[in-house]
Amino acid sequence: MHVVVATNHRLPVRGYGGPQRVVVALVRGLAAMGHRVTLIAQPGSRVPEAHRMIEVPPRALKDGNGLARLVPDNADVLHAHYPSAGAPRGLPLLHTLHTNAKPGSALPIHTVFLSRDHARRHGGECFVYNGLDPADLFFRPRKERWDLFLGQLHSNRGYQWAIEAAKRSGRRLLVAGGWRPSFTGTIKFVGEVDNHRKQALLARARCVWNPALWDDPFGLVNIEALLSGTPLLGTRRGALPEIVTPEVGQLGDTLEELIELAETIDRCAPDACRARAERYFTHLGMAGEYVRVYEHLITAGTLPAGRVAGVA
Repeated sequence: MHVVVATNHRLPVRGYGGPQRVVVALVRGLAAMGHRVTLIAQPGSRVPEAHRMIEVPPRALKDGNGLARLVPDNADVLHAHYPSAGAPRGLPLLHTLHTNAKPGSALPIHTVFLSRDHARRHGGECFVYNGLDPADLFFRPRKERWDLFLGQLHSNRGYQWAIEAAKRSGRRLLVAGGWRPSFTGTIKFVGEVDNHRKQALLARARCVWNPALWDDPFGLVNIEALLSGTPLLGTRRGALPEIVTPEVGQLGDTLEELIELAETIDRCAPDACRARAERYFTHLGMAGEYVRVYEHLITAGTLPAGRVAGVA
């Protein structure tokens, strides 16, 4: 199958860039499965697994006709990772929504969501879980005695809960994010981290805190932690209940509940965390799911309902 993947970003991303990393993982997975991938992205993009790179300034992609003119004649499907109306006449087109849409806003044609919760909240059905290449994360069965919060230091990410829990329990907490708050005592701020430093932190941490106070469509840090063999502590918001089972983490509704659950998080075995991520959240698994979505769209003209291979 010849898949055209279109993004309005430069790849690979230098910083965090969740959607960008998912697109790279998808291209890598599709190529590994033997599919031909044409990648349309910003100038300077370099993804070796793509059969062909088409570099286009973002402003040119805002015009649907401009995107349509870039698609090779022998393409089987166009998979856009930003809102676009452009596809050659007759070519199947689908979109992956990587964020939460504003209430009441119109969604692009054939929108694929990132989780069952994400789809439900937008009135949709078809979803594909994000996946990453396990080789990009370090698996470390032996953990150290500190907890980790990794992500944007916005109030809806719940980093304050992780900090307050550390203050109350006396446990050591490392906070990795993009700006410097003021911490004392057992809490250490390590700043925004690059990929290598992030991999090391995820692999060494006793657990990763994700006490989300918003409905995250997916949350890549969740599967980054699991692939590193590190259990999760989070809230029952967004996609977290679909990703985290009792074998790989604990979920609670209040700060007090999470503080209590943190005392027994060591019971989650690193091998179980890695095994769950390898079963449901790899780049190959994601690519396989999308291929089944492509095939359904090509043959039936519609997206399949739900997740083709079932819920994790």
